[in-house]
Amino acid sequence: MTTQRKIFGKIKISGKLTLVTGLHIGSSKDFAPIGAVDSVVVRDPLTNRPIIPGSSLKGKLRTLLVKAIDERETGDNSLVGIKEDLPEIKRLFGASEPEIISSRLQFYDLFVDKDSVEKLRDKTDLYLTEIKFENTINRTDSVANPRQLERVPAGANFAFQLIYNVEVQGEVEADFANLAIALKFFHLDYLGGSGTRGYGKVKVAGLKVELLDLQNLTKPTEIDVVKLQSILEESEKYALSL
Repeated sequence: MTTQRKIFGKIKISGKLTLVTGLHIGSSKDFAPIGAVDSVVVRDPLTNRPIIPGSSLKGKLRTLLVKAIDERETGDNSLVGIKEDLPEIKRLFGASEPEIISSRLQFYDLFVDKDSVEKLRDKTDLYLTEIKFENTINRTDSVANPRQLERVPAGANFAFQLIYNVEVQGEVEADFANLAIALKFFHLDYLGGSGTRGYGKVKVAGLKVELLDLQNLTKPTEIDVVKLQSILEESEKYALSL
């Protein structure tokens, strides 16, 4: 069964995502010649600029929100399965089982902004990215295994944007409060790979909330944009402290 609701309006959330440390979100690579980078980043095939896939952002925020608000015990201190996610998780991020629930949040790929392109152009190892040399040590025989990882350098900015579908007007503020919780945890966590080794620390700031004009096709009557803005601004305090 598919659960669908009428959309009473759309709210745009925009801002800037800045890399505090280098970011690596990998791309599949079938062949790596000797001396080549072992793990490359995902790029836009048209511009060759690195991107942050919307799926990576969505998955990270969903996982962090589950860890933050789901207090149910599983016996082994593990997270509950995605099928058993709380209703407030499913309505924000969607679900496919046991019933199909459409996500109220729409995610998009994040693209490097023009200022970062100009700042990094011709100043990095590869186009807009750097090469990080690392060693892994085999604990049995102490043999080093050197490798090269590509990552987007610290300081790069990406345009951040979400669309929120207004389905139940009485749940909008609660949904934004949960999104703010996810963003707070996001600022104290990481995006992409190798986060426990210092990669992928980010901050999302300058958040702006706008009720989109859909030419009178929808008429949300109880949306306090100023209040929604203040709810999300709470998450920025964690970003600005970085």
